[in-house]
Amino acid sequence: MSENKTTRHVSRRTVLKGSALTTGAAIIGASAPMHFIRNAYAADSFRGDPGSGKSVVLGFNVPQTGPYADEGADELRAYQLAVKHLNGEGDGGMLNTMKPNNLKGNGILGKKVEFVTGDTQTKSDAARASAKRMIEKDNVIMVTGGSSSGVAIAVQGLCQEMGVIFMAGLTHSNDTTGKDKKRYGFRHFFNAYMSGQALAPVLKDEYGTDRKAYHLTADYTWGWTQEESIKAATEKIGWQTVNTVRTPVGAGDFSQYITPVLNSGADVLILNHYGKDMVNSLTQAVQFGLKDKMVNGKKFAIVVPLYSRLMAQGAGDAAKGILGTTNWHWSLTDDGSQAFVKSFGQEYGFPPSQAAHTCYVQTLLYANACEMAGTFAPWEVIKQLEGYEFDGMGNGPTLYRAADHQCFKDVLVVRGKENPQSAFDLLEVVKHVPRSQVEYPADMFGGELGPYKV
Repeated sequence: MSENKTTRHVSRRTVLKGSALTTGAAIIGASAPMHFIRNAYAADSFRGDPGSGKSVVLGFNVPQTGPYADEGADELRAYQLAVKHLNGEGDGGMLNTMKPNNLKGNGILGKKVEFVTGDTQTKSDAARASAKRMIEKDNVIMVTGGSSSGVAIAVQGLCQEMGVIFMAGLTHSNDTTGKDKKRYGFRHFFNAYMSGQALAPVLKDEYGTDRKAYHLTADYTWGWTQEESIKAATEKIGWQTVNTVRTPVGAGDFSQYITPVLNSGADVLILNHYGKDMVNSLTQAVQFGLKDKMVNGKKFAIVVPLYSRLMAQGAGDAAKGILGTTNWHWSLTDDGSQAFVKSFGQEYGFPPSQAAHTCYVQTLLYANACEMAGTFAPWEVIKQLEGYEFDGMGNGPTLYRAADHQCFKDVLVVRGKENPQSAFDLLEVVKHVPRSQVEYPADMFGGELGPYKV
C-alpha cells in the first residue's frame, strides 16, 4: 500500500510551550538526508544527529485511525506529557520517582525535545511509510509508538535497517522480542507468553480444570502468539481446546464467528482480540446470551487474555466479570504510578491507560539512556539500555534483558468490575503476579538481534 495523503500530512514538528501545543510545518534541516543510501554515513555519524543544534526530534508513530485508534490517542497524550516533563515543564511526573535517574529536566543532553507525529492506521505498510518519512525528512533521532504487533515488527525492522532506535509502544506478540527481535528495538510492554503464565492459575481457581475452550483470534502475529500461549497454558491445567478460528482485524461484525460457538460444546470463549475488535466481539457474544448460558453443567465463561481500561470502557456492561491480564493499571499505589496518574489527570482530566503508561515510560527510558551514554549515537545508547535495571515507574523492579530487549516486571490479572464507582473505575486487580512467574529463557522464541552499527 502506498503512502496516502492523510499519512503524508500528519507529520509536523511540534514544540510544547506550557500546556499548549504549538505546531507548524516541519523544517527539513541541512543535516537531514533526502534519500536513504545504505552505509552512506561515516563510521561515527548517524541518522537524526542534532549536531550543534538546540533541539532534538522524536517520532511518535501511533494509530490515529483504524481499530486501535483509541489506544493511539492515549499514547499520543502520554508522549506529549513525556516531552513536557523532559523539557522541565509541568510537575515532572515520573522524573521524580524513576531510579536510577540521570535526567535533569533540560531536554535530552541539554537539547530541547521536539516531536513529529504519524498515523500508522493500524497497518504495517502505512506505519513503515510514516516512520521512513520521519527518519528521512524530519531527522528524528528515535521512533516510538504503535498499538499493533504487526506494526511494531514492521517498523522495528525498518529502524534496524536505517540505524534508528525504536522504542516499541503497545505490542504483545511473542515475536516482537522473539523471532523478529532487533538490536535497535526495545519493548517495555509484556507479551502473550506472560499473559498465559499469569492468567492460567487464576482461571484454574475460578473455573476449575474440566473446561472446553473455543478461541476467536485476530489473524496476525499478535493473535497467533496470543492463541498459542493461552492455549498451551490452559491445556496445561487440564482444559480442552474445542476449536480455534481466525478473524480479520477490523471485522466489525463478529456474529458469523460467534454463532458456531453456541453448538460447539465449548463452555469457555477466549477472545484473542484487542481494541475495537475486542469491544465488538465481546459485546456481540454477550448479546448472543453466552454469558448466561449453561453448558456441560457449568456457567459459560468468557476470557479476554489482553485487557485494558479503554476496552472495558468501550464494552460497557459486557465487560463486567470478564478476566484478563494487563501491563499496568492506574489504580496501582506505588509512587511512580501515582505520580504519572496525577500528572496525566491534571493534563487531560482522566486517568491514563496501559498504552499511555508504556509509551510515557519508553520515552523517559530512551532519554535517560542518552544521558547515561553522554551521546545520541544509537549504538552507545543501545548498550546503556541492554541489561538496564530500573524502578519507580510502576510494576516494581524491572529489567531490560540484554539478550532480547524484553522488559521483565510484575504482571496484573484483572477483572471487569461489577459495580464501578466511576466511568474509569472499570477494572479491579485480582492478582499481582510476580515477575519470576512469567520469566522464560532468552532463546525460547528464537531470533537474532543483529549488529550494533548498521
